[in-house]
Amino acid sequence: MILKALYDYYHRSGDNVAPLGLEYKEIGFIIVIDKDGNLCRIEDNPVKKLVAKTNGRTGTKSLPNHLWDNFSYVLGISNATIHINDEGLKPEKEAEYKKEIAKNVRNHSAFLEYINDLCSQYPYDEDLKAVANFYISNKDVLSLLQKADNWDNIKKNFTKNISFLIQGETQIIAEKESVLSYYKTDEGKTDFSRICVCLVTGEKCQPVKTFTKIQLGKFSDTKLVSFQKNQGYDSYGKEQGNNAPMSKSAEFAIAAALKKLIDYNSHNKFTVGLRTYAFWASRKNEVNMQIEESVYSLFGWEEKDNPDSKLENITQIFKSLYNGNKPIQTDDKFYILGMFAANKARIAISYWNETTVKEFAGKLLLHFEDMEIITSGDKRPNYCSLYAILKAVSLKENIKENCPPSLPDAVVKSIFQGLPYPVSLFQACVCRIRAKQSVNIVHAAIIKAYLNRLNDNNNNKKLDIMLDKDNQNQGYLCGRLFAVMENLQYAANKQDTIRSSYLNAASSTPSAVFPTILKLSNSHYSKLAKDKKGLANFFDDQKKEIIALIQDFPNTLNLSDQGRFFLGYYHQKCHRDNKEAEE
Repeated sequence: MILKALYDYYHRSGDNVAPLGLEYKEIGFIIVIDKDGNLCRIEDNPVKKLVAKTNGRTGTKSLPNHLWDNFSYVLGISNATIHINDEGLKPEKEAEYKKEIAKNVRNHSAFLEYINDLCSQYPYDEDLKAVANFYISNKDVLSLLQKADNWDNIKKNFTKNISFLIQGETQIIAEKESVLSYYKTDEGKTDFSRICVCLVTGEKCQPVKTFTKIQLGKFSDTKLVSFQKNQGYDSYGKEQGNNAPMSKSAEFAIAAALKKLIDYNSHNKFTVGLRTYAFWASRKNEVNMQIEESVYSLFGWEEKDNPDSKLENITQIFKSLYNGNKPIQTDDKFYILGMFAANKARIAISYWNETTVKEFAGKLLLHFEDMEIITSGDKRPNYCSLYAILKAVSLKENIKENCPPSLPDAVVKSIFQGLPYPVSLFQACVCRIRAKQSVNIVHAAIIKAYLNRLNDNNNNKKLDIMLDKDNQNQGYLCGRLFAVMENLQYAANKQDTIRSSYLNAASSTPSAVFPTILKLSNSHYSKLAKDKKGLANFFDDQKKEIIALIQDFPNTLNLSDQGRFFLGYYHQKCHRDNKEAEE
């Protein structure tokens, strides 16, 4: 199902995805030469280029790419080249560098041999002649690079890709149509004993042995489909790709589609911690493109971005879709794929969801509704964002290092499928409130959303966006009362020490703490009444109103009611009457 959806996306995308045998690669450096092969300069402006597909390298065999590659292949140098003669180099490091230099020699020799073979096959190609002359004229490449103005940048990026450009032209040699026509893959003869039915297209084919390597996170050699040879993963004697037969064209389309979706600049992905989520619609049209861009705006933003202004527009787009104001085809599908690099060789699928576009819009609107909460400020923060939700419950607000690995998938599943939010999210939220001894808008939104989706058998009243004076849950009332007494203390002393001293205890064991806080509030009332009698009476009336609804301060509050305590506290702090009284 996943493979077929990716295959369809490749064909949906048209010219935006690389054709068969090609791929978009970032070329970090460009060697600019004239038509005689003389060096003009070395440019270091990274840019995506459509070049011949990367050769699959296995073992120690050096397989150069078609007129582009890393420094080891193109110029025969790497970090070891410049560090081998460092003073004080440890013996084990010296041995490692010598091994790397020997590898550079093999790689560069393979690249030169490939260039010479091309020149012999196509002797009239001026571009190939220029590249060959460059190597003839420049034997000491390292000295050449060290004289370049941008040497400091070059020596830090030997792993980047590098290619050639003829002075005065705009296309690098590796992307020229004439040069690309020289590229031929070594497919070998058809092995009729291996003819199978492609599991993606249903056509007969000779299946590919291995899946294309894909860059995911910090790993560059991960594969979406792989079978470890001779390790118990061979089914009925079938090895590698024969276990899941795919034609070359289908495999290429799937890999190219996935590469495009998770590309660095893609607006069809968002990343949270170690998880990467790709999303796309089954059909390319104006409405579906708006959906994809809206999902990216909501979930794909980083901390430096400002998504607040977009939230209202995103909400209106999904409302129009769900209400039928925007034309959508009923069979349009929306896909979400969650992945992470389990190790340097394999991609692990952590989440997959396929739904109709309309159903997806409805689930997003439900999430917006559940997370909607009153704000104490003038701005409306993007509390609906997955990034904002996970940041609010992570230690030191560091998602990458401190967010539980399974939590992003659980929250995504809740949002995109309309399921109850995970209890682990709620527990983490309460823990962070206790640690910080404060409740922000995201914490309050999480508590409201979790409890309202929870199948609560205690008949607790559904929580509102703002202060609900009809809610008589004892935890909610205790939270409101605590907020009133904190406001009273601050109005009297310009301090809120009861929050740092008693908030955590009041939220878990109210009966043990509130008698003490009530005594303190009487002192705060007396002090405030001397200068601001009206304001003191305002807070006192609020206090009496809430106490009248509390039967007896509970000995303990369970976790759900602790959440209601913090939400009642937040609602009371944001209540407009407080603002007007202070003004």
